Amino acid sequence: MSQKVKIRIWFLAGLLSWLLFIFFDLYFILLDKYEMKEAYTSVLPQVFLSTFILSTLFYYRYKITKAESINFLDLLWKVFVTGLITTIASLMIRLFFTLFEARAITQNPITINFFYHIYVALVVIYLVSTFVVWKRLILYQKSKNLIQLWNFFEYALILSLIFDFVGHKFNTDFFNMALVFLTGFGIVLSFNLKWVAYLNFKQKWKSILFILLSGIYLYHFLLNMINFSGTEVLVFDLIDRVFIIAILIFIFLYAGISVLVTLFNLPTSSVFERKLKEAVDFQKLSQSTPSGQSESETYDILLDSSMSAVFADAAWLEVKEGDHEIICTRNISEDKIEEIKQQITNDDVKRVIDMNLTNGTPPGRVFTSLSKGEFKSVFALPIMVKNQQIAAMVLLQEVSDAFNREMVNIIRTFVNQASLTLENSKLIREAIENERYKEQLNIAKNVQKSLLPTDLEGNHGFDIEAYSMAADEVGGDYYDITPFEDGKYGLIIGDVSGKGTSAAFHMAQMKGIFHSLSQLNLSPADLIKQTNSALAKCLEKSSFITASYYLIDVEKQHIDFVRAGHCPTLLYRAADGTACFMKTKGMGLGIIRNSGYHNYVHSNALKYEPGDLLILHTDGVTEATNRDHVQYGEENLKTSLLRHATKSPSEVKEGLIDDLYTFLDGKKLDDDYTLVILKFK
Repeated sequence: MSQKVKIRIWFLAGLLSWLLFIFFDLYFILLDKYEMKEAYTSVLPQVFLSTFILSTLFYYRYKITKAESINFLDLLWKVFVTGLITTIASLMIRLFFTLFEARAITQNPITINFFYHIYVALVVIYLVSTFVVWKRLILYQKSKNLIQLWNFFEYALILSLIFDFVGHKFNTDFFNMALVFLTGFGIVLSFNLKWVAYLNFKQKWKSILFILLSGIYLYHFLLNMINFSGTEVLVFDLIDRVFIIAILIFIFLYAGISVLVTLFNLPTSSVFERKLKEAVDFQKLSQSTPSGQSESETYDILLDSSMSAVFADAAWLEVKEGDHEIICTRNISEDKIEEIKQQITNDDVKRVIDMNLTNGTPPGRVFTSLSKGEFKSVFALPIMVKNQQIAAMVLLQEVSDAFNREMVNIIRTFVNQASLTLENSKLIREAIENERYKEQLNIAKNVQKSLLPTDLEGNHGFDIEAYSMAADEVGGDYYDITPFEDGKYGLIIGDVSGKGTSAAFHMAQMKGIFHSLSQLNLSPADLIKQTNSALAKCLEKSSFITASYYLIDVEKQHIDFVRAGHCPTLLYRAADGTACFMKTKGMGLGIIRNSGYHNYVHSNALKYEPGDLLILHTDGVTEATNRDHVQYGEENLKTSLLRHATKSPSEVKEGLIDDLYTFLDGKKLDDDYTLVILKFK
């Protein structure tokens, strides 16, 4: 049965129920007036009213579009239009009673009840249609718990129709208890407003206008209900119906909370839109930016980001290499994947998963539903490189109709970015195999070696040793020490995000900035702030640098330092033979590129004693993994230091490196790593 046929059936059912409701109510009025014997039970009007309410509910459920094509402003526009039409009709009824106020016709109980029944239909139509729209908004990005809570609320409302048969009047104990119970559930559901975040500034103002108008309609209907109730000739009074009052309160609550939340989100709209534009600009720039990530890392990041964006419960990603090889899975087994593939009947989705796209054109519809099994919604997107599908990503949800067009747009952006990254990685691999590119890398390697100091300058206050190794031909680790005229020394260590030539060039920029600023005799905090300002003008948007800077006063045996998101420095105390990591606060350079960065710069100080050691390092040491994929970690570095702490700095350096390679057991390092050992005399 098509959706149009269902809409017509429920419309006719509602119309027939309303006509029977009017007929029997007026029929019993005439029986009472002429003291005639009743031929039918007086419960019939209540039965047909309940049937009318349920028919209206199902009519609007099919009439209003499903979640996959949801448009928030269109939904609110439906509420506005329905409220406007029903309010105009209600005002015409009120105008009739005003014009003929002194006439006998407006005092006749039959006339009053007849027009009141028309008014009842208007109230039910507006309340039920608005209730269905509120449901669509509340269940946007739905979860299993939210669906269960909503279903319980709907069942409770339906039960309230049966409760109305008992005949409890407004403001009686049982009436109030039922109303409080339903209102409590309404309050809990009213705070599900995820849809507000997806409106831009203009859309938020429009939504506020529509919702405020819906509140005015509610107020108008409530006043008319009270006015009709005051005539004291009504056979049937809406105010005495728990269902009507409960749904009216729920609509009013959600409207009020929606307006408040939307108003509070208005200041963030411009920021959100600006960040979205920056993301698009970054996507365009990334086409010419080499990536330091491997393909497997890119697929992992893509899968995790996509699952988080659409609240998926499980996912998998497979690559086109001979037979389809599943390389990434989340919360699902390979056997379960094969079962899901067998259930999928949608041709577009099936072509994506089977990697049978023709002409390199992605399909229009990328999600479908399943009738069996744990997962009810399937979302599949191809990963394209040069108009060729190289992989397929599939996201799963436990509830039906979980994915919508907004989610498709978000994930397509992620997939496009991943495709660009994969294409760039492929181009870089091809370039590396070229002899000319190897020669350029060799030049870059020699340049980088010249940027790092060959001999670090110590003095009568401390001895210092350093070691740096790049994972590729060139790397992004940096360290240096600068003496000052007042007997102080500036020691810095840094790590550029990523690897390869891009990181090496940023490292060169970092060296130039540090040497320029160190001549100004700045405090560590001021030097880091100035460095961030300088890097913000030349660093790529996708890159950042972590660093730690130490200003050592050998005369006072005092150190001032600032940590800018770098690995915590390891401090060894010779007096008691203990070591600890100085995990102070601080944010990396280039992450925040405005005047607000100073809020994340924290100055620190410490006193040292003869024999104390400082171990400065990059994350290539602690994040190095062995063949069992176990990280070296801070504890192993700390244990290694305690083993060699009493030796000279050069021996400490050799001991730390030997312990690291022993742990790796022959596995190559995946990242650049640097060690700077400073021992106080």
